[in-house]
Amino acid sequence: MIFDNNKVLSAILLIAVLGDFIVPYTLAPFYKGYSHSTFVMSSLGNPNSPVHKIYNFWLILLGVLLLLSSKLIYIKYQFISTGLTISVIMLLSTFAIGAGIISGLFSVNESKEVVTTASKVHGVGASIGFIFLLFVPLMLSILSFKGKIICDGIIFLVCFILAFIFFILFIAAEKPKFKNTIIAREGMWQRLTLLFMYMPLICIAISELMCIK
Repeated sequence: MIFDNNKVLSAILLIAVLGDFIVPYTLAPFYKGYSHSTFVMSSLGNPNSPVHKIYNFWLILLGVLLLLSSKLIYIKYQFISTGLTISVIMLLSTFAIGAGIISGLFSVNESKEVVTTASKVHGVGASIGFIFLLFVPLMLSILSFKGKIICDGIIFLVCFILAFIFFILFIAAEKPKFKNTIIAREGMWQRLTLLFMYMPLICIAISELMCIK
């Protein structure tokens, strides 16, 4: 089957994670006043955004692509530890469903002060998804060390540490005491958090695509 092919799964995974950066940067110019450093990416999907339908569709597609490509993790790591591998897939799948599919179906509002049922569902789904994805680099690092893939283990551990630091800054950005400081750049911290949470997945996908078999 096509979804048993490592290279196909790797390509799907790469499209998903790279697309999560490319799509917002492509759509942002059409949303007047949008700032990558201060606005979170999901702001592009608010009802007042001229690109909200496209961005929300992307979030749903992102979730589907991540769910499909998660099989690559099983194929690559199950021989090291089936339990740990399934744990990684569950973490990634929770992000795919919560921060992807659910967030795409239930959008945020332009202002955080305006709270609706949809924005509440979006907030819960995205928050849980982000927290679960945060631990994917750590689990992949543990799997790599366990499988004697030391270089990957070190890189993935560094990615986890950096993602954790940027995640703390991302959360702190909303605090009133940090207003008008660099810490208030919520959008920047979100993107850096995502970058390092995704980095191990990018490395895995590229290594599989470059593998000659």
